[in-house]
Amino acid sequence: MSTALLNAENAQKSHSVAARVPVTVAYGDGIGPEIMDATLSILEAAGAQIAVEPIEIGERVYLAGNSAGIEPSAWESLRRTKVFLKAPITTPSGSGYKSLNVTVRKTLGLYANVRPCVSYAPFVDTPHPKMDMVIVRENEEDLYAGIEHRQTDEVFQCLKLITRPGCEKIVRYAFEYAKSHGRKKVTCMVKDNIMKMTDGLFYQVFEDIGAEYPEIQKERYIIDIGAARIATKPERFDVIVTPNLYGDIISDIAAEITGSVGLAGSANIGEHVAMFEAIHGSAPDIAGRGIANPSGLLLGAVQMLVHIRQADIAEKVHNAWLRTIEDGIHTPDLKGERTTKEVGTGGFAQAVIDRLGQKPQHFAAVRYANPVEVKAQKPLYTRAAPAKKHIVGVDVFLHHTGNTPDELGVALSGLSTDVLKLQMITNRGVKVFPGGFPETFCTDHWRCRFVAIQESAEVTHRDIIEVLTTVTDAGFDVIKTENLCTFDGERGFALGQGQ
Repeated sequence: MSTALLNAENAQKSHSVAARVPVTVAYGDGIGPEIMDATLSILEAAGAQIAVEPIEIGERVYLAGNSAGIEPSAWESLRRTKVFLKAPITTPSGSGYKSLNVTVRKTLGLYANVRPCVSYAPFVDTPHPKMDMVIVRENEEDLYAGIEHRQTDEVFQCLKLITRPGCEKIVRYAFEYAKSHGRKKVTCMVKDNIMKMTDGLFYQVFEDIGAEYPEIQKERYIIDIGAARIATKPERFDVIVTPNLYGDIISDIAAEITGSVGLAGSANIGEHVAMFEAIHGSAPDIAGRGIANPSGLLLGAVQMLVHIRQADIAEKVHNAWLRTIEDGIHTPDLKGERTTKEVGTGGFAQAVIDRLGQKPQHFAAVRYANPVEVKAQKPLYTRAAPAKKHIVGVDVFLHHTGNTPDELGVALSGLSTDVLKLQMITNRGVKVFPGGFPETFCTDHWRCRFVAIQESAEVTHRDIIEVLTTVTDAGFDVIKTENLCTFDGERGFALGQGQ
């Protein structure tokens, strides 16, 4: 058992058990146990009223034969305490192992990932001394749904899932966060010029919900130029809200340009449970050397203390950490001109402990208040009445080689039924029949769109089965289908590129 855990258990004997908040703690892999020991020792010295419940997750659990990386007893602790302080874990290489981080976030409904990214110039080297942004990343869906398939010899697929409730939850959270933290602007970053339906939905929800917060500035960036501006002009941003994959990427960019990814902590907030962690990985290459920077996990723990209504302790810890940084007490990853003393993980923790009760001299002292219980005027999301859904056709995907697009198109056109006819064929989204170009490179994966011969016709599932039967009887290999539908008369599918 770790030193910090023993100290926490001993300290528990001298305090009222009722006053201590149960917290599920995972020591993780790689540098995880070292930085968790350091973090817990600081929290204990600061007077944090927490009762640690250790669980084991990660690499050892994976390699013991549990492909989820977490045991049922760990789930029981998480669901009971509803507060999780987690060190980085290692997902073993090779197929069959799903990311435990993603599993925990999605299983427990931790829909909002909140990552403050702040510069600490001149004590931590950075080209952007005035950077102070918060990235609010959607945490449950997008490509991180992890729904992937190999469909042909040459083509693999990953489904991007964006839902209206998911968009509403994260966008409303971003605006509420900005409002409660005195932030002035919320920026939406998407790629809706290309993914007009999925990212388009995210931006539409941003527009709709943003209108309810007239006191907060709103802006939109396409994610590629947005990421570039984060790297070159981060001071222009305040709060950024974005889907899952983009948020994962830009939060690491933002953390890195503050001076070190090792300085960034994050909160994962759900309706029932919250998880707090560093944003970096388990860094097995430096594990056991005692040189890892515990700052990211410590600042995640500061967010946890505010969440469990121990804002006074969070304030004490954060200010002591700032004083340590400006006094030049740095771990090797932060070594620079302002470093007065290079220390390891334990030495850094002790330096923070020695400064508890002190305020920074260069940086503005932080102040925290316990969250105020306010009943939201509107729910996080609302489910609208179902739209009137009308099937107008079907996309039939084929695994096929040996024909040109025109030859394939002629063959499939002859397989039309009384209700459905071939409208077009695409390859990797580009229309190749009719009227395709020979310069277009094609793989063995074809989308063949069959639509109603009569626009007003009511296409049924039996009509779709009929065309599938006709196509398969002709010897074609059908690998998937997607029904083409309208919702309240609005097209619910994208056109082909070039259509």
